[in-house]
Amino acid sequence: MTTSTPSPAAEVATREEIREMLLNLVASYLEQPVAEIKSDVKLIDYGLDSIFALTLCGDVEDEYGIEVKSTLAWDYPTIDAITDYLHEVLDVRA
Repeated sequence: MTTSTPSPAAEVATREEIREMLLNLVASYLEQPVAEIKSDVKLIDYGLDSIFALTLCGDVEDEYGIEVKSTLAWDYPTIDAITDYLHEVLDVRA
């Protein structure tokens, strides 16, 4: 998804909101309770593969109206790392 205008979610997203969104996405992919997902564990350790990684990219793009590299989950291997990256990108765009 390519867009030049951040979505309303992007304009108000705090670091914790980003983390919660990512935790919920990963939990839904794994069909596990959110409480079972730790933000400092590598996504690959949960068994997330390239299909899930691409799905995550699409969901992030849809949520925040930004374009991310298809290697997002490999470049930033934990939810915490992705959160920090997205918060920085969204903060710069605001």
